[in-house]
Amino acid sequence: MLQDAINAIPLPALVIDASEQVVLANAHARAALPGLTEGRNVALVLRAPSFLQAVGEALKGRVPLDEPRFSLIRDGAEQQWQASVGPVAAPEGQMALCVFRDLSDEVLASQMRRDFVANVSHELRTPLTALMGFIETLRGAAKEDPVARERFLAIMARESGRMERLVQDLLQLSRVEAEERVRPSTPVDLAAVLRQVTGALKPMAESLGAEMELEGFDRPLTVPGDSDQLVQVFTNLVENGLKYGAAGQVLRLRATAENSIRGPALRITVSDQGEGIDPIHIPRLTERFYRIDGHRSREKGGTGLGLAIVKHIVQRHRGWLKLESVKGVGSSFSVILPQG
Repeated sequence: MLQDAINAIPLPALVIDASEQVVLANAHARAALPGLTEGRNVALVLRAPSFLQAVGEALKGRVPLDEPRFSLIRDGAEQQWQASVGPVAAPEGQMALCVFRDLSDEVLASQMRRDFVANVSHELRTPLTALMGFIETLRGAAKEDPVARERFLAIMARESGRMERLVQDLLQLSRVEAEERVRPSTPVDLAAVLRQVTGALKPMAESLGAEMELEGFDRPLTVPGDSDQLVQVFTNLVENGLKYGAAGQVLRLRATAENSIRGPALRITVSDQGEGIDPIHIPRLTERFYRIDGHRSREKGGTGLGLAIVKHIVQRHRGWLKLESVKGVGSSFSVILPQG
């Protein structure tokens, strides 16, 4: 009967007898706790002092005051767990019922929120400090110095522009995340989107001595999507390719058809001839505020949010973002969008 009860619990659960051996466990517990077998001492299954202390209290018929937390390493990843332990009176004697809850996602989300606030604070503090310093100087020592005034005002304009871009990217990221579960369904011609993007960025390419070559965009390339968001995706990728590619480079934009796990799809690849990206950085490139070279990125006007926005927009379109890079040769960012 007790076995039926713990089988009905939708979380990992087990029962420990007075000799501290596991006597009952449900399927969730066996899947979650490596090495768990019935008849084994619980201390050999979970080496967590706070948990074992709670089990000891329950076996004495007392309800533990705290719900102990502990970590487990599983498949190379650390998991955070919380245990609820209570006494159970059974014909065989006093026992302890333990129910476990996986807190890993909550802990990760909490850490991400803390990191996000810390990163935003850091990104805003630097330009704000600069602005405050220049304002104080203009009110004092440089008050009657027109040359210094013009130079300081130019720097202040640049720093305030940086804050504005950061705020705009934060708002855009928030909007994209809010809409991520709703897949857009309006037909969008990617060929027209890429012509719009390259037309808007032509002055930037000319100022850098770069050329943009389009291949495969001479026919309509239709996918269900949000036109404004797709313009933002490819504007970001093309801008990055121009900024971080080699001087006087050719930036190639190529459209190809392929079959994906979701059926027919279109792959748009933006390839630069820059210095490439070290493989150690590639898995983290779409994290918020992650930069390979923070100083260089800020000098070029980057906020550290561009690829995070790209990732969420592509996910909203049920697509994939892929990156290939070779040091000293260049990088290719590919966006694969289902046509169905």
